[in-house]
Amino acid sequence: MRAELPHILATPPDVLSPRIVRLISDLAEDWRRLDDRIDQLSSEIAVLARQDAGCERLMSVPGIGPIISSAMVAAIGTGDAFSKGRDFAAWLGLVPKQMSTGDRTILGKISKRGNRYLRVLFVQAAWVVLIKPMSWDRHGLKRWIEAAKKRLHRNVLAIALANKLARIAWGVLAGGRTFEANKLQAA
Repeated sequence: MRAELPHILATPPDVLSPRIVRLISDLAEDWRRLDDRIDQLSSEIAVLARQDAGCERLMSVPGIGPIISSAMVAAIGTGDAFSKGRDFAAWLGLVPKQMSTGDRTILGKISKRGNRYLRVLFVQAAWVVLIKPMSWDRHGLKRWIEAAKKRLHRNVLAIALANKLARIAWGVLAGGRTFEANKLQAA
């Protein structure tokens, strides 16, 4: 749309009426203002995230940037409310619903409980990691992702990776250290 907008606005008056051209021009200007506002707010969030030690550590985790790190710190602080990363991932709703009957445990769809905004951000972070296979080895996720790709659908893989990233992020935040790929590979 951005590339075609100048061509649309330059169409002859017999194809588009001047009123429609003016309307499209006004909408394009609104679009530019919104883009500028989004850029400005994103810059403010990035500056605030760089000033916070917890956010700075979280940004060392693959796929996590200023927006996710600041949202996570705003939601859980230092992570003291959770005893382990699994509890944090469950609080986000990134774990399957469990239905048990007798000796059988059936895992269903993700529970989608907890902070929806943060859960969506972690899923987006997982997709970012998944679309950049060249970074998997550098982040120590290559073996895990390749093994999971063989047995999981790509959407389920994204949720599983989001769960893994959330657990790693909690460990980074609660442990007070930055993400280190070599420790992940050893585990």
